[in-house]
Amino acid sequence: MQEPLTPLRPDAFRTPYRDPVWDGPTDPVLVHDHLTGEWVLFYTQRRATAPGLSGVEWVHGTAIGSARSSDGGATWQYQGTVDGLVPPGTELPATLWAPDVVRIGDEWLMYLTVLGGVRKDWNGNAALVQFASGDLVHWEYLGPIGLDSPRVIDAAVAPCGDGRYRLWYKDEARGSTTYSAVSDTPRDPSSWTLEGITIPGRPHEGPKVFRLEGTYWMIVDEWRGQAVYRSADASGTWVRQEHLDGLILTRPEHVDGRPVVGRHADVVPLDPTEDGKERALLAYFTHPHWGGEDIDTMAPDPKTRLSHIRGAVLEVRDGNLVCTEH
Repeated sequence: MQEPLTPLRPDAFRTPYRDPVWDGPTDPVLVHDHLTGEWVLFYTQRRATAPGLSGVEWVHGTAIGSARSSDGGATWQYQGTVDGLVPPGTELPATLWAPDVVRIGDEWLMYLTVLGGVRKDWNGNAALVQFASGDLVHWEYLGPIGLDSPRVIDAAVAPCGDGRYRLWYKDEARGSTTYSAVSDTPRDPSSWTLEGITIPGRPHEGPKVFRLEGTYWMIVDEWRGQAVYRSADASGTWVRQEHLDGLILTRPEHVDGRPVVGRHADVVPLDPTEDGKERALLAYFTHPHWGGEDIDTMAPDPKTRLSHIRGAVLEVRDGNLVCTEH
């Protein structure tokens, strides 16, 4: 039986979400559970407060955390980590990053980054894999996605104006830029056909594609804010927004007088305003004790590893995508 939808609140995450285990939630994705009426948050559970780790071990060996909200995102209850997400044959302990969860047909599909083992540096291969679920709790492994690259991360999947599904991702072996693949049967991991580069130039990560006010938008994390691109149908050319150098979330917080940037984000539609204007919730993470630039610039102080998940409202004004930060 389908429970009624509890609308997502424009002020969701006004109190930032903190992971109760390691205090390092990143890479949020939000979905509505039609079976319970709740909103479900999935995220990378970085081990920010784990003792005795060196290098970037704290961002490896990570599980996928989850939390639920029955009040539209005002408060969240931690649900633990998601079971069953380590593919067969993966070197243990596995590293799981940046899930994307989308409703396609009568089930949810998860697209997940998987690395084998725990590393002190950024070496090693990374792959994208798929899972399916009927309840957002139990997940069936469907297989890996072949993308002709040894290190691909940060999947984002969405339907496009040409009637097909596309998968955008960061290819770290090709300049850390955004590439895409296309499929007519997105449940089948072998169905994805590589298209090539989508967003070239400055390195970035965490693509997210969504539709708002009749336009397809893509945001990517440039480690100095989210860069904004637009497309007529999400299947061809993307054009960078000129407004404010094409960036949003450049300073939602401050630490020691310096701006803290908004990082890897998800976008979920909100109910329209009373005058019918479309808007969306942007869920993102920040490091409240560190500016959030390239992680190699992070200070040795352990508290700089801490992160939390926040929200902002997106809307289109004068043809530009803008956000109102909580």
